[in-house]
Amino acid sequence: MFNWAKQQLANVAGTQEPEYGPEAIQPVGTHEGDPAFTELTKNHLRWITLETTCVETQTFYFSTETGHSGFVQVIYSNVAGLRITCQFNCRIFFANNEKPALWSSDPLDNYGFDEEQFSFFADGVSMELSEDGSFYTIKSASNENSLVNLKFTRAAPGFAGGKNGTSNYGTDPKNPWGSMRHAFWPRCRVEGVIITKDGEVDCKGLGFFSHALQGMKPHHAAARWNFCNFQSPTYSAILMEFTTPQSYGSTVVRVGGIATEGKLLYAGTKGLDVKHTESKQDSETDWPEPTAASYHWEGKTEDGKELSATLAGTIGPHSDRVDVMAEVPGFVKAIVASAAGTKPYIYQFTPKLTLEIKIGDEEVKKEEGMIFAEATFIS
Repeated sequence: MFNWAKQQLANVAGTQEPEYGPEAIQPVGTHEGDPAFTELTKNHLRWITLETTCVETQTFYFSTETGHSGFVQVIYSNVAGLRITCQFNCRIFFANNEKPALWSSDPLDNYGFDEEQFSFFADGVSMELSEDGSFYTIKSASNENSLVNLKFTRAAPGFAGGKNGTSNYGTDPKNPWGSMRHAFWPRCRVEGVIITKDGEVDCKGLGFFSHALQGMKPHHAAARWNFCNFQSPTYSAILMEFTTPQSYGSTVVRVGGIATEGKLLYAGTKGLDVKHTESKQDSETDWPEPTAASYHWEGKTEDGKELSATLAGTIGPHSDRVDVMAEVPGFVKAIVASAAGTKPYIYQFTPKLTLEIKIGDEEVKKEEGMIFAEATFIS
């Protein structure tokens, strides 16, 4: 009970948590009897909208046939059950850096959901899941420099790590005081446009959808993040990793998957690895910005064949560096404002890399594709 009281104080005050140790987190996929992954149904795609402190996002990443990349996103933030804010974000990185990256981030008014919590609505914005659960349509007129009209159609099975995609925090596993949940569509077909002041961006190509929920203060849940979304003509490969703060033993949690058209080749929480193979000290933020990285998947396919896949190479220079505290809605800053040592920055990278993949006795296949990667440093 004393641990619970200390944690609640940290929740309210935003202060650093005591050191509970690694036993105070139950990472996704490590619960006894858990499957490696769970294939998503429509029911897994509901907005959860916790009544306590949380940040919930639905993010749609695109890699276009013409070489552009980016994402559109809705962020739902609840601060201590006192105030809810919603934001629509749009990011475009243009092919060959032909133009400066586009970034728009707009607070939303009069938000709401359909009766079953599948679709999101606000003034000038809609994010709707189809009746059969196979595609989303995203429309936004929240910013005149990024008028969005997109359709993301699932092109391979979606998945969540373990039984339900959730890692729980707390010294009593039956009564967690925080959580982290992720669910993915690793491969999507994308169509539609984003209209900017400089013209229309055709977004036809490949995509990836992520539904994430941080059911606690973000800086209490994780100190660092790595994320990789690779899309090529044949393969989609995604890998997400976070490292908890010292209060939870600097525990590393990973989930990832590899898909091809109509098929999930591998998904799970084991056999995954991320390394920053080269880095440089960023004099402005004092974080070690990666300049080269490797991402690795190791496991078995559904029919029992050994699978090994690697992406490695130069990822820098960064396409953008996001000062999180400068971008989040004003009231949300209260989540981390009083936390000593919290200085969140996201480094974003959009290089082309070659996936090397071997399945069973087949020869190693190599295929170049577009990558959207993030390295996030929080505390």
